[in-house]
Amino acid sequence: MRSIVVGMALELRHLRYLLAVAEHGNFTRAAEDLHISQPTLSQQVKQLERTLGVQLLDRSGRAVRLTDAGAAYAGHARRALRDLAAGERAVHDVRDLSRGHLRLAITPTFTAYLVGPLTAELRARHPGITLTVEEMTQDRIETALLADDLDLGIAFTGPHLPGITAAALFEETLGLVTGVAHAGHVGPAGGAPLSARDLGDLQLALLTADFATRGHIDDYFALHGVSPRIAVEANSVQALTEIVQRAPLATVLPDAITHEHAGLVPVPLDPALPRRAVTLLSRADAYRSAAARAFARLAGEYVRGRPYAPAP
Repeated sequence: MRSIVVGMALELRHLRYLLAVAEHGNFTRAAEDLHISQPTLSQQVKQLERTLGVQLLDRSGRAVRLTDAGAAYAGHARRALRDLAAGERAVHDVRDLSRGHLRLAITPTFTAYLVGPLTAELRARHPGITLTVEEMTQDRIETALLADDLDLGIAFTGPHLPGITAAALFEETLGLVTGVAHAGHVGPAGGAPLSARDLGDLQLALLTADFATRGHIDDYFALHGVSPRIAVEANSVQALTEIVQRAPLATVLPDAITHEHAGLVPVPLDPALPRRAVTLLSRADAYRSAAARAFARLAGEYVRGRPYAPAP
């Protein structure tokens, strides 16, 4: 029995060594990252190749690369290590939620109005659970979920990568917004809705093109033949809220953000910007920890108790 356990430990170490070399493309840098000597690393990888009877690495170029066989094997190795890590978390999962850890990622607009209340609710109900929150683009969230680097993500409805499950939370409403001090200079008199075509006459401050929200806005412009006059681009929702409160500009923000800032005022728009579905993302075959299940429940309860449009 002891020889089987030792053999398994050696095989797992071999997998990690191979993947490190493949990631760095260099034995020296991989050895430094693994905190072992370069000769030891090289010997262990060669031992793995001898055991399998196939060459896994192409060492002939300046960078070390996986062979075709190595690439096929590395894919299985990554999945094996990922599943073992998930198994370890499952073993240590605490069902009474007295402790635990949740890895969450969100797309940037949710930093401004959703992650704070959800974190506060999680802390109030389950103070023993620690939380890691990262802000990233939706494609990165889905990639990280598939790699088991995250437990849950909050983003928008698909299309999604294969293997990603999306549970609808609510529909987010976007609206045209300006600062209270400049409201009289934006839109028709008497509070009548601004037409989509009239948007072309406004000076706008918008999120940069790498935001999903900006893509949603650009699609609206294109649909209605609007050539926007963009005076400011920012990669921060907080920056936009500060800018439009102080400068005679308009922006587009989720209604939930506008309602929480006394210095902002919505400008009616006809036709209105389309709503978009907000979803809770996870990996389809992932082990769902007690902490992840608890967060999913409280997220659903929170949005049902707010004036958000219900999920379709």
